[in-house]
Amino acid sequence: MQQLTELEARPTSPLAWVISNVGRVLISLFVPILTFVVLWQGFLFLRDSNAPKIVIAIVAIIWGVGGVALLYLVSNWLIEQLSPAWTSRLQPFVFVGPAIAILAWYLAIPTVRTLWISLLNNNSTEFVGLQNYINILFNDRSMITALRNNLLWIIFGATFSVIFGLLIAVLADRSRFETIAKSLIFMPMAISMVGAGVIWNFIYEVRQAGDPQIGLLNALWVGVGGEPQAWTSLLQPWNNLFLIVIVIWLQAGFAMVLFSAAIKGIPGEILEASRVDGATEIQVFFRIMIPYIMGTIITVGTTILIFTLKIFDIVWVMTGGQFDTHVIATQFYRQYFTNRNFGFGSAIAILLLIGVIPVMIYNLKQFSEREAF
Repeated sequence: MQQLTELEARPTSPLAWVISNVGRVLISLFVPILTFVVLWQGFLFLRDSNAPKIVIAIVAIIWGVGGVALLYLVSNWLIEQLSPAWTSRLQPFVFVGPAIAILAWYLAIPTVRTLWISLLNNNSTEFVGLQNYINILFNDRSMITALRNNLLWIIFGATFSVIFGLLIAVLADRSRFETIAKSLIFMPMAISMVGAGVIWNFIYEVRQAGDPQIGLLNALWVGVGGEPQAWTSLLQPWNNLFLIVIVIWLQAGFAMVLFSAAIKGIPGEILEASRVDGATEIQVFFRIMIPYIMGTIITVGTTILIFTLKIFDIVWVMTGGQFDTHVIATQFYRQYFTNRNFGFGSAIAILLLIGVIPVMIYNLKQFSEREAF
């Protein structure tokens, strides 16, 4: 029976082989095209309709979730009506085709378009080649400051998020209140970047000397005899470090959860044997725990590194990029949307993409090596 199925699945002539492959392509294109047509019509309705908000909300739910699900169900049902051989050939394309098309439409094509705009002048009317990139790297002082600040975010933000996450995971693993402690430390992850910025704006709030200090940090500082400080504005370049504290507060809980899971995966016999052999807790930590969870450390580190490279919300909410706190993402926003300098802004976006790509490749390589192992 299996041999008959294999013979049925195998094309008997070059013409049959061509028809088979053309059918796969057509099926893989049919679903995403139909999906885009339906989604586009729904978008036009939501954009131009004067219907009541409740109607628009219902249409958005049906259009965004139910419509796509129905398209997949109908397409899958049609494929399953074919012979088992043709079903096994075409079914993967029904599910993979839309994903590839969506990635191309929303990621690949905009990237190519942004690259082309970055080679044009400020209003995209004249080709200037690499001049925008030269200005970013050598001529624009604000961009040099932004690149320096991004380096600070990477060195201090990513590094200390990983270090604190690892230390907390190890210490909490030995505490009787492990669940409560981890819940409290992980809780900031539930807060949006904008929300975190608002919270820390209150912590860093400054008032004139002699006035009541409503900012927590200044209240403590004045309480021990200090003068009120504008932590995020006048203390340059240290004001960037006060912003970086926020991302450490947010990301340490994320790192802690992953490290805690990795530590619990270390065989207890290995740890017990090392302690019996006379190893101290510090030796156990550095010579057994760290090497054993190194894959997790690399994965968490690169993930947070990518996050800090793209940091935007915290800086924009806290300072708006003033007081030399600009980073690459805020400079892109200001150049492209505020100054309407499309070529310069697009070049910044491409440089940010170039900075993220090596880290992503390294991360994917680590994933593949662990899978192979």
